Amino acid sequence: MTDHNVVERKEFDPAREKLIEREKEHTRKADELARERRELRWVAIEKDYEFDAEGGTMTLAELFDGRSQLLVYHFMFGPTYEAGCPTCSSMADGMNGLLPHVHARDLTVAFVSTAPIEKLQAYKQRMGWSVPWASSANSDFSFDVGASNHVERVREHMPPEDQLPPIAAHNALQAAPTSPSTSPSSRRRARSRSSTVSSTRPTRRPSAGSSS
Repeated sequence: MTDHNVVERKEFDPAREKLIEREKEHTRKADELARERRELRWVAIEKDYEFDAEGGTMTLAELFDGRSQLLVYHFMFGPTYEAGCPTCSSMADGMNGLLPHVHARDLTVAFVSTAPIEKLQAYKQRMGWSVPWASSANSDFSFDVGASNHVERVREHMPPEDQLPPIAAHNALQAAPTSPSTSPSSRRRARSRSSTVSSTRPTRRPSAGSSS
């Protein structure tokens, strides 16, 4: 257990009040950022993307599942992964109970990853999730919307290994194939960045924009 500096209340209270003010400012800035994100202009999706899904091949419009809005969560599960990203998995654990509420608001939520559909379905079953999950392995969708990058581009923008946060090595060990001779640096793959793409009105060409 981490040692804590224990002080008297008269010293603690002013420090706590100062921290609360900073937290409130942080909240205000986050609200402003969310507003600006909502006001971003949208872009028309011109390509006819197809995805591998549990029931077979689906178009982007079909992912809407009859609703007027689609929120795509780019789940980090690359072609070489043996398991999903632990952080994405932690988020997904809470999604089952939310689905009825988002469906009631005419919104469909779906995961998209670049791993083959067989891996995604096996992991989904293991984890007990009910969120629809589609594979973009056979399309350019994840790359076109900026959720994935090729290995060379990732390496160009990655900091040195000793500057990566501890969670990076942890996630690599959890998700990548294991091998005694495989180091964290050799496990660096092009990863799908967790983000959202919202689209509306599937009867027309879908449009993509940011959602908060």
